[in-house]
Amino acid sequence: MDWLVGLQSHRGPLRGSQTQLTWGPLEVESGPGWATSRIPQKKGAQLTKSKLMIGLVRSRSSGLCFSDGKCRIDYILVYKKSSNQSEKREVFERNMRAEGLHMEKESSVTNSDVIFLKLHAPWDVLCRYAELMNIRMPFRRKIFYMHRRHKFMSRINKVRGWLPRKPMKFTSDTLPDLEENESFTAPFSRSRIHHFIIHNKDTFFNNATRSRIVHHVLQRVKYEEGKNKIGLNRLLSNNSYEAAFPLHEGSYRSRNSVRTHGAENHRHLLFECWAWWGVWYKYQPLDLIRRYFGEKIGLYFAWLGWYTGMLFPAALVGLLVFLYGVLTLDHCQVSKEICQATDVIMCPICDQYCPYLKLSDSCIYAKVTHLFDNGATVFFAVFMAVWATVFLEFWKRRRATLAYDWDLIDWEEEEIRPQFEAKYSKKERMNPISGKPEPYQAFTDKYSRLVVSASGIFFMILVVIAAVFGIVIYRVITISTFAAFGWALIRNNSQVATTGTAVCINFCMIMLLNLYEKVAILLTNLEQPRTESEWENSFTLKMFLFQFVNLNSSTFYIAFFLGRFTGRPGAYLRLINRWKLEECHPSGCLIDLCLQMGIIMVLKQTWNNFMELGYPLIQNWWTRRRLRREHGQKAKDGFPQWERDYNLQPMNVYGLFDEYLEMILQFGFTTIFVAAFPLAPLLALLNNIIEIRLDAYKFVTQWRRPLPSQAKDIGIWYGILEGIGILSVITNAFVIAVTSDFIPRLVYAYKYGPCAGQGRAGQRCMMGYVNASLSVFRVADFEKKSEYRDYREPPVSADPYSYTLQFWHVLAARLAFIIVFEHLVFAIKTLIAYLIPDLPKDLRDRMRREKYLIQEMMYEAELERLQKEKNERKRRKERNGHHKEWP
Repeated sequence: MDWLVGLQSHRGPLRGSQTQLTWGPLEVESGPGWATSRIPQKKGAQLTKSKLMIGLVRSRSSGLCFSDGKCRIDYILVYKKSSNQSEKREVFERNMRAEGLHMEKESSVTNSDVIFLKLHAPWDVLCRYAELMNIRMPFRRKIFYMHRRHKFMSRINKVRGWLPRKPMKFTSDTLPDLEENESFTAPFSRSRIHHFIIHNKDTFFNNATRSRIVHHVLQRVKYEEGKNKIGLNRLLSNNSYEAAFPLHEGSYRSRNSVRTHGAENHRHLLFECWAWWGVWYKYQPLDLIRRYFGEKIGLYFAWLGWYTGMLFPAALVGLLVFLYGVLTLDHCQVSKEICQATDVIMCPICDQYCPYLKLSDSCIYAKVTHLFDNGATVFFAVFMAVWATVFLEFWKRRRATLAYDWDLIDWEEEEIRPQFEAKYSKKERMNPISGKPEPYQAFTDKYSRLVVSASGIFFMILVVIAAVFGIVIYRVITISTFAAFGWALIRNNSQVATTGTAVCINFCMIMLLNLYEKVAILLTNLEQPRTESEWENSFTLKMFLFQFVNLNSSTFYIAFFLGRFTGRPGAYLRLINRWKLEECHPSGCLIDLCLQMGIIMVLKQTWNNFMELGYPLIQNWWTRRRLRREHGQKAKDGFPQWERDYNLQPMNVYGLFDEYLEMILQFGFTTIFVAAFPLAPLLALLNNIIEIRLDAYKFVTQWRRPLPSQAKDIGIWYGILEGIGILSVITNAFVIAVTSDFIPRLVYAYKYGPCAGQGRAGQRCMMGYVNASLSVFRVADFEKKSEYRDYREPPVSADPYSYTLQFWHVLAARLAFIIVFEHLVFAIKTLIAYLIPDLPKDLRDRMRREKYLIQEMMYEAELERLQKEKNERKRRKERNGHHKEWP
């Protein structure tokens, strides 16, 4: 009866609610892509005997089984005969046989030095480790009733049949319907194996589960005597084995289309319904992704699709803000005054070679600045802060639904890392949950390692800040060089040329400093995390901190420090008492921030997309070309599946880290400085539409099949997203108040302009603003006065070059705006987070219903036990009474 507590509902789909397909031992369903919709769970359905035989025949012909055609290949190890680690391999393989794994070796067709070791886990090994790993499997139960909502939705679906089909959904010709029954799931137990739904032992554990079990075994097999001489990862690192991977399920290409002849295998179905560019507008088949690649990768694509769908309203509003700037450009009083200021002479922007400039020379930059810095900027900053909260809150609801549908609500990672187990095997304590002894890391040991790791992180962040300081020195020095450049176009736009080249150099440094990965791995291994999820979270936090500082430090410098501490003409602050610090453009500092964000965002996304797809494509193309040239007809006839997969590129050793990091950094660009660049959400949306298909194509066609892993959320990335959302409110408040001219214009309109004291503001109220924002400086050898951007007294006043009253008014307004903006936006974010529940009402009702059914089953099991005891007592009494002799 205690076992029943571990039961969990295993949901089945509504008839007609989603399109599905059966092939092999797995079931397939079409699911959402960008604007993802709810996916029902589908387990328990099994193939008929005829379909199973077809699948086995195709498996034999495509190289998915041993030479006997019966034992399915669950894992592949690759090594070279010329390697000098043969003794370790022999011990490792002997211990694998002792664990019960079946093995078969086969030489490579293209290289006789390469040996493929094919592994197969028989039924008893699968059962033993499935019980140890607490893998949940379908459990037979009675369907009590169909919820009223299900009945209502079935009627709605009948009505929908008469309506035009949604173009983003797949038709039943591509993914035909499949009827399945609901069932509970429970941790697998060999003693209660008769309770589980086992129609066929070959298909009870699907391919992903079998590969996960074999990998679990390999991670705990010793290759030498010693506490640290354990696990496949160490053999891969010392080149005992060249590669280790589960097999793809055949070719992803076929002469016949899925729509006309059905899918050859799940990989073929994934290619045509997900990775093919022709279906870029379709929903993603999330359930199929999860079944083929595992829950962790399925959750990544679910999150990416949800994020991309939520970018649509943000991109639309950002585009409207930009168009508002375009439409009001001709009516902007500030840009008009700058363009007409032909008699206003500005101070040189550098000491040597830089000439005195007319303010009207900044006309184009003033107009471009208005496109991003206009009356709608504040509204857009508030909108994006609220958008980030809504995105995260609704993702929590979406994740909860996926976790329930994918049977992950009660899943917890309990596996201890082999490295941790080997390191601390002598110290044990009782696990408070399981009550079993487990390795224990002492408090002093743990936190001493954390201190060393934190020191390493701090040092590497200082290296990045030093690199940014080098960029600042470059900007200060080269502006004079460009001012004396022979080409008139560069000479007349020396400040823009300096900013553009500095951004490009900064991008190159960002790419070069990515070598921090090795340091992060070293520091993470030094900490000795207990589980794989703890290792990933620790590594992720280190890499994100470094990459975030690496990518955004220059942007923070331009937004909040550029031109703020330069001094004034005649009393400039200098770097090493030699170079004058860089000033903002006469039209403002926002144009530099926009240029920085635009170049970095476009270049980084283009580079990432090339490295993700272009580089593997080129490598795989070169490998195929070499094989065709060397082997001719053999290459045309085709190689076994293990040979084809070995020639593909391995998945990144850091798993999904690079994919998540790219999107999280993009999310930061989209929110942190969005007030300065409203087109950031639009660029992110266009990139992500391409990114989804690029990643899909890469996973299906260019990479070896990754090990299917379980996860019920996106891990520490969610906390990082929340942190970015909070930081974005603060940075946008400072960008609007400090970097842009929104506050100075507002103060002038209400206090110093033609409409002062009238309580209104408009373009007419901005007449004379440019002249009021400039200060005068007398140059002894210059006939006319020169001016600069600041609020200072003229040289003829009683206190020359001191700050004017308008400066203090503007400063007070900036501080007040920051405080009011932050408190208002944080209050709105908190209210929205409170009003949006983490669990949808329908899901909460289903979970309550499931709990009720489990209680009923426990009650029925208790009644059955009591009835058996009663019958047993009755039979014992009758037996005793029958043998009793009368005196």
